This record gives sequence, C-alpha cells and structure tokens, in this order.
Amino acid sequence: MTAAPKILFGFHAVTVRLKTAPQSIHEIYVDASRRDQRMRQFVARAQEAGVRLIDSDDERLHKLCGTHRHQGVVAKVSPLEQARSLDDLLDGLNEAPLLLVLDGVTDPHNLGACLRVADGAGAHAVIAPKDHAAGINATVAKVASGAAETVPYFMVTNLARTLNELKERNIWVIGTSDDAPKTLYEVDLKGPVALVLGAEGAGMRQLTRKTCDELVSLPMRGAVESLNVSVASGICLYEAVRQRGA
Repeated sequence: MTAAPKILFGFHAVTVRLKTAPQSIHEIYVDASRRDQRMRQFVARAQEAGVRLIDSDDERLHKLCGTHRHQGVVAKVSPLEQARSLDDLLDGLNEAPLLLVLDGVTDPHNLGACLRVADGAGAHAVIAPKDHAAGINATVAKVASGAAETVPYFMVTNLARTLNELKERNIWVIGTSDDAPKTLYEVDLKGPVALVLGAEGAGMRQLTRKTCDELVSLPMRGAVESLNVSVASGICLYEAVRQRGA
C-alpha cells in the first residue's frame, strides 16, 4: 500500500528534498504574491527539477501546513525510505556508530534543532522513547531544515532496554549530567558511542541515568545552570567529530 503524502514547508526543508530526492515531491505550492529573489531562485530550482508548481495564497498554504510560518512554500511529498529498525541500521554500518539519544525532549522545536545538528555532525541516528518524546511533524521538519528527512529517528518502546542492547553491541553509552565528576572533554569518543541527553531542566530520567556506562558534564563557566538540549547535543556530537579527526 502506498504511504500517504506528507507535508514539508519552509525554504530549507523543501530545498533539501529538491536536492536529495526531487522524484518524491508530488507538488509544491508557492505564494503567488511573493516574487523576491529567494522565491525566484527557489522556483527556478523546482522547475529545473521538473516538479509541479501551484500558485497559492497565504490562506491555502496555512490550511495545508497548519501554520503561517511557511515562508510561502509548502510541498506534498512521499515519505523517504529509511532503515526500518535500529538493528538494521547498526548492522549496515562500516564505521563506529555515533548515536544521539534524547530522553524527555517533547518540544518539536528542540527536536528539530537536535536533528539538524545530528545531521551536521554525521550522527547515524537519533533515538527517543515513544512515551516521552516529540514525534516528527511539520514543525519539526521545518526547524530541522531538511534533517528530518536525512537522519533516521527511532522511537523505541523501552529506552533502558534499547540502551542495554546498544551496550551488548559494545557501544559505549555516555549520559550528560550537571553533577558528573568528569567533563565531556575527558572521555574517549572515538569508538562506538551513544550520547544521551535529557530535557533542559529535568534531565534524564533516573532509570536512563542508571543504564549509562558513564556520566559526563559540560563545563558551565557563567551564571546559567544549563544549556538548551540542542546546543548541548551540538557540543557533544562535534566533540566526537573532533576526536574522530573529521
């Protein structure tokens, strides 16, 4: 059975799809009243890719995507096929896995930003619990600027069990905690690693924390006590990238 089309909106998200999988785009709706340089360049790229363009107004675009923050661009697309399971993905890797695990990140803007930084750092997947996380929606896709299409996002039934299964694969599970005695910069991230971050404020749940092999902190030199989870994710992932010699 053919999957129902999904909605992408915003220049970044739709442009990434145009670049990576134009054949998956059914049609793109554009604001007929917007004819600035950015829109002209976008329309030219879509026409070059042979994608059907439909002139619309703000009201129709809002109905399609459920928000006025569409920038005048909304696309109907087929979902891209990704690895069907975390096991499939890990079995297919020929390099040390770099995974981002999010425990309790329920805000779609935070999730979108985490996916974007995971894509930038070359993380192989983002993992979250089904009952304690945001799912992928149009807002997540827009904030992720295309990364919701490129980074596999696995929502698992039991996060602690999944972390234990990663450990059985010799993937070192490193959690972040304000009170950890060791900092991020004192651990080896060159091997197979899963970096676990909790929501800002609450942090990881207790069972998640107990399941980690090791806890590390991010040095905080100023007055604030914690960083936004997407910023912390970026710091952790890019430290792994640095250590791996990218």
